[in-house]
Amino acid sequence: MESQRPDRQSAVALSYAAKDKAPVVVAKGYGVVAESIVQRAREHGLYVHESPELLNLLMHVDLDDQIPPSLYVAVAELLAWLYRLDGGLPERTQPAAQQRVKP
Repeated sequence: MESQRPDRQSAVALSYAAKDKAPVVVAKGYGVVAESIVQRAREHGLYVHESPELLNLLMHVDLDDQIPPSLYVAVAELLAWLYRLDGGLPERTQPAAQQRVKP
């Protein structure tokens, strides 16, 4: 087993369609493989988001597996952010956790 070097680039690619129960890890890797994942994403006009903490957790998910329920909220927030970037939803003034429902 090879130890992870903190300076080595890593990347995970997720795929999600409305028919899926949860996003699926479709690619992941370190070094040259990670660079290729990021390059291909950019070549296809896909967003590349950097989150070291989320990346570390996603690297533990096997290829072609759905993300675990423990990551649903984090990935859902990321997908909502991407959807807003594409003009799908208006920007909220407060994160969902801070919004209050008036009685």
